Amino acid sequence: MSLRNALLALLTVEPMTGYDLAKRFGSSVGNVWHAPDSQIYPELRRMLQDGLLESEEVVWGRKGRKIEYTITEQGRAAFGEWMDSDLQWTRDRDPMHLRAAYFEYATPDRARAQLRAYREHIGHIRDQWQHQIDEVEAGTSETLNRRLQSVPAAQHHRATAFKRFTYEGLVARADVEIAWADRGLALLDELDAEDALNDRDALDIASS
Repeated sequence: MSLRNALLALLTVEPMTGYDLAKRFGSSVGNVWHAPDSQIYPELRRMLQDGLLESEEVVWGRKGRKIEYTITEQGRAAFGEWMDSDLQWTRDRDPMHLRAAYFEYATPDRARAQLRAYREHIGHIRDQWQHQIDEVEAGTSETLNRRLQSVPAAQHHRATAFKRFTYEGLVARADVEIAWADRGLALLDELDAEDALNDRDALDIASS
């Protein structure tokens, strides 16, 4: 249940409303675990029922009120147990690599277009991850700075190092995928050149 633990991770920093959690999710743990709001709010209610969170109505704006969630000791213990447990690996679902395995059914132009679009998509995500590294190194990461306020000063270096380590791994993974897309584009050129040569050879044989 990684969504649950991602929410617990955010709440170890400070109490938050569901709105704040959804917003913070997208700019922090959402970089490694995507979840839409439609999943976050029901999970918060389940966590409340399971005793991992406490809730309180707080003033919101001039006249509104919202529910603020605070992690309980039971929630902190559950998060710690999850952090120390072995990961349960899931099978990949990768539509781009699935398509690439059957590119012979696509026209070369469409295969190229899909690879270029994938490369652009991964490049955009890579830029976001690199920006996170730049902010960590500059000390301007809002998410990290909030977390540092909730941990002892002696742990600040470790917390910072692990954040950088995580994003460096994501950037490295993106670099591999960008190189793979480039290799696919080169492969299409190679195969098209081979097909053109074979067609010319066949034409020469037919005309001789």
